[in-house]
Amino acid sequence: MQPNIRFANEQDIEKITAYLKRANLATEGIAESIDYFLIMEDARQEILATLGIEHSGEVGLLRSLAMSPKLTEADILLLFNKMFILARKKSLSTLYLATNKPQSVSFFQLLGFKLLESKVVPEPLTKLKHAKHIFTVDNSLFMELNL
Repeated sequence: MQPNIRFANEQDIEKITAYLKRANLATEGIAESIDYFLIMEDARQEILATLGIEHSGEVGLLRSLAMSPKLTEADILLLFNKMFILARKKSLSTLYLATNKPQSVSFFQLLGFKLLESKVVPEPLTKLKHAKHIFTVDNSLFMELNL
C-alpha cells in the first residue's frame, strides 16, 4: 500500500517533534512553521517521513527531512514533489537546503537544486532561526531551487 502524504496541523506538533528527536534532528520552530510541514504516514498513521520549510517572505529553507529506511526512491520523490506544490501554494519563489552529506548532492540536483559554489551563507537564510543551527554544522553545502 502506498504511503499517504498530508499537510501537518497543530495536532501533529508533538508527533513530529518526537519523530525528529528520534532522528536526532533539531525541533525548534516546528510550531511556528507547522503550516509548512508534510507528513508521510503508513496505513496505521505512523510517520514514515517528514519534511518542512522555514520561511521568510518568498524564501524558504527545507528542514526536518527524516525518513524511514523502508521508503522507496519513488516515495521520497513524491514527498519532495508535494513539498514543491506546497511551496508554490504558499507563494515562495526560492527554496534552499543545506546538507553535510556530499553524496546526497546528486540526488538534490536531480530534483532541480543547484549547488551554491560560494561558502558564504545566502543572505536570505541569515533571517531564519533554523538556518542559524545549520551554520554551526561543519561542511554544510547549500543548494538553491527557483520555483
